[in-house]
Amino acid sequence: MQNDHLSLRGLGLPVITADTLVVGTGCAGYNAADWLYDLGRRDVAILTEGERMGTSRNTGSDKQTYYKLSLCGEEADSVAELAGTLFAGGGVDGDTALCEAAGSVRSFIKLCMLGVPFPQNRYGAYAGYKTDHDPRTRATSAGPLTSRFMTEALERSVKAKGIPVYDGMQAVRLIVSEGAVRGLLAVNLSRLEEETAGFTLFRAQNIILATGGPAGLYCASVYPESQTGMSGMALEAGAAGQSLEQWQYGLASTDFRWNVSGTYQQVLPRYLSVDEDGVEREFLPDYFPSPAAALDAVFLKGYQWPFDVRKLPGSSLIDLIVHHETEDLHRRVYLDFTRDPMGLEEGFEALGQEARDYLTRSGALQPTPIARLLHMNPAAVELYRSHGIDLTRMPLRIAVCAQHCNGGIAVDADWRTAVGGLYAAGEAAGTFGVYRPGGSALNAAQAGSMRAAEHIAYTTQEGAVSALEDFRRAAEENAGELVERSLAALRAAQGGGNVLSSRRRGQERMSRVAAHIRSLPELRQFYEDTRAELAAFWEELRLGGAQDLPHALRNRDILITRAAALRAMCLLHEEIGSCGAGMLCADGGQTLPGAPEGYRMQPGSGAVLDRHTAVSMTGEAAFEARFTPVRPIPKTDDWFENVWREYRQRTERLQSRTEEKKG
Repeated sequence: MQNDHLSLRGLGLPVITADTLVVGTGCAGYNAADWLYDLGRRDVAILTEGERMGTSRNTGSDKQTYYKLSLCGEEADSVAELAGTLFAGGGVDGDTALCEAAGSVRSFIKLCMLGVPFPQNRYGAYAGYKTDHDPRTRATSAGPLTSRFMTEALERSVKAKGIPVYDGMQAVRLIVSEGAVRGLLAVNLSRLEEETAGFTLFRAQNIILATGGPAGLYCASVYPESQTGMSGMALEAGAAGQSLEQWQYGLASTDFRWNVSGTYQQVLPRYLSVDEDGVEREFLPDYFPSPAAALDAVFLKGYQWPFDVRKLPGSSLIDLIVHHETEDLHRRVYLDFTRDPMGLEEGFEALGQEARDYLTRSGALQPTPIARLLHMNPAAVELYRSHGIDLTRMPLRIAVCAQHCNGGIAVDADWRTAVGGLYAAGEAAGTFGVYRPGGSALNAAQAGSMRAAEHIAYTTQEGAVSALEDFRRAAEENAGELVERSLAALRAAQGGGNVLSSRRRGQERMSRVAAHIRSLPELRQFYEDTRAELAAFWEELRLGGAQDLPHALRNRDILITRAAALRAMCLLHEEIGSCGAGMLCADGGQTLPGAPEGYRMQPGSGAVLDRHTAVSMTGEAAFEARFTPVRPIPKTDDWFENVWREYRQRTERLQSRTEEKKG
């Protein structure tokens, strides 16, 4: 690690040099740094806005499930079959699917060895269960805090190895020269009041972005408020966005952000809505042929949690109805676990066979939803109680929320972006496609960050950073104007800034017109308005003081990502129609049984399953979108002698470089 200073636009800025810089302290970021160290790299540093921030440490549902190769029972499985399942989700590149499948067991067992308490049976096999879009029982869990346990275990390993973590540093601009990354500009959040506004330069030849998904786009969101993502930074540097229109949306609580999937639905709570006068009604039976039909749909939401146009009509009709109640009728919607819903007056016999068998086999035939929930999943009740919400006596407010971006930054089979030396891992990478098995995000974060670390270790020489003067010129070209405009905005600050209110307006509009319910005219207008807002960003910016600067720079990153996502949505729906989690509403579209008046769906062709959208930033507020075909699953020559020879060559090169460095 090396510390210097250099002059940028007349300011003396600190420069921190590391061979490889990891941005983010979630599962992917810590894992990348941990693997780099184990592969012999020592000049590694981690940069983060806050070690206790982010999705890995602060969310559940999808992050409580780890989707992996089957490791229990008599059910047959293989790397090829798991890769085929991931690939079949559509919009997925076959080589990354194969890497995630091949790296599944190694990544999972590493976590077990680090102390993550995944359950085993008495013979030591890791039991599994079935999750959405899963033909096997590949999923496992350590409870609602699985991803937190993973993060904490990896953090302990990283800290024990002495890998430095620069906390309170917000990355804001990548520094690129001749098509390769040279470092980045960050803001030291503890030095905003200084003359330099905390601007700090990091010089590195490799950067792994593990910044999570673009969480700041939506208002109705399950992402923790501590996460916004930094995908715009990569797009602005020349990386491409992939499948940015593909998201997961579903029912979640809003007072405490948490998905209400799994047993929260399978215990069959009442769905209530309350109008402005406080009038309460149980509304689902109004939209279904019978109360029992509504309950069967609620039960299915347990493991069909994400909104999916293929499940209209079906379990996803509930998301559509809740959206109508909240957005169109402006009512508050709640889950009530204290009383049975309509349809259970005569017991459980009215339910469909699947729901009835599940509750019977689980021993969950108690007389109220809360009693059933306490029987099957008491931790789910305790989770809310620990955040001041007692499900035994009070209803839980919910909405349809954004949970996960299935797109991200385009990467290859080594998780490299289009920018040399720049990698993306975890939800920042666009490897998930249209329909992914629940919990596959955690496996992708571990396998992808491992692949990035291996590529750096096997193919680059440690310490080959650019000369300080060359770095200064690149920083001046890439980041000088941003620093200058930021300081000018600070000098003009007079209190009463517009930063957070501006972000909120954009997030509310995204949730209203660009979530699971979309129309082309609204998307096109929003895209053009976002481009105009981005072009006028510096002229319209009003800071209330130094503390607003980091929020303003986040806003600009969100604007870039929003524009790219809207551009991708326009392309998708112009060419394909409804797809995945995006229901395209159009006059003359298909009428859905049970759907509220006015919700007509333009059917989709399904053609997106063999392609994905690619978006590039071509100017300050200009974006180009196109379809690109998915890469097929590679046909590998796995003749042992050939694999062994190639492996020896690769590892011997690494060993040779390690010995040279020691010498």
